[in-house]
Amino acid sequence: MSAVLEALDVHRSFGATEALRGVDLTVEEGEILAIMGPSGSGKSTLLHCLAGILQPDRGEVRFAGRRIDGLGEHERTELRRASFGFLFQFGQLVPELSAVENVALPLLLGGRRRRGALAAADGWFERLGIDGLQGRRPGELSGGEAQRVALARAMVTSPPVLFADEPTGSLDSLSGERVMNLLVDEARAKGTTVVVVTHEPRVAAYSDREVVVRDGRCALPVGAP
Repeated sequence: MSAVLEALDVHRSFGATEALRGVDLTVEEGEILAIMGPSGSGKSTLLHCLAGILQPDRGEVRFAGRRIDGLGEHERTELRRASFGFLFQFGQLVPELSAVENVALPLLLGGRRRRGALAAADGWFERLGIDGLQGRRPGELSGGEAQRVALARAMVTSPPVLFADEPTGSLDSLSGERVMNLLVDEARAKGTTVVVVTHEPRVAAYSDREVVVRDGRCALPVGAP
């Protein structure tokens, strides 16, 4: 395997608060990595730096060997659109759009014609066990259904990397398990690299490897001597 994401001595502060204090982390291609830690530990800030959402104050972030921390906002936006998928705690679906339109949105933003984008989006509903919900708005879906729609949206472009920030945090345990099983199955089938931020051991158990962020630094992997 080769490294697909790298953080090298990454620092990031918000005012006087140091969120990251020299993080070094490598994520291998096709790996499912869980970043664990308590609230306020810096784990979400690390994910946002790896994904090009935030720029570090110091240090380097690399994707597929290319340094991305110094890219401009437009370049980072294009990188996120073309290469990264995102799954967040509350799904962040567009309430005015139907479920199938939400899934098709990344394709439409990438220039795909509407008919083809909707057809590609539609194929995900049966795969994720939500067939028949294509025409519903987010407000008409249960939490588990909405998060599966969000997962379909994250995966519809077949991104090399999927970032998931507390993906089951708003779900009951059964819905959370179903979402994680689907996420892992789809990632394995497509060779997608997954970086999942969580404070829940049951979610981290789906990963190949776990690291812990404490006080803005990466500790030894869970279970390491």
